[in-house]
Amino acid sequence: MIIVLQRVSEASVNINNSVHSSIEKGFVALVGFQPGDNDEDLDLMVRKITRIRIFDDENGALNHSISDINGDILLVPNFTLAADTSRGNRPGFSTAMSPDIAKPMFEKFVDAVSSVYPNVASGVFGADMKVSLVNDGPITISLASKK
Repeated sequence: MIIVLQRVSEASVNINNSVHSSIEKGFVALVGFQPGDNDEDLDLMVRKITRIRIFDDENGALNHSISDINGDILLVPNFTLAADTSRGNRPGFSTAMSPDIAKPMFEKFVDAVSSVYPNVASGVFGADMKVSLVNDGPITISLASKK
């Protein structure tokens, strides 16, 4: 499982020229799955993103988690995070989990994050989404459930 977190001052997902979801201060998590990802990976990443300290304390140090600032989380499915770029110039996606397995995994992930943190919004798996955000910092962190 791969996640790219971007700390934001605001963000939204538009589908068919309409706002599907939006958040204020918090982070956008682009979420990708790879073959072999399972409930252990999912649980690890739920803990990681809800505890990671990427928000400034009173001294400007990255010491606060999302709950410390009562921020928002926007979860966006993104299979391209698992792209294979080892050959040529065109990415391959055989290293991404198949959509029929990844879709319920993403939905389960959204439910799992929502069960431990209240301010969660999400994109829609398989939809053509337009993601807008204002990256704050910029702070962008890459996370992987496997080494």
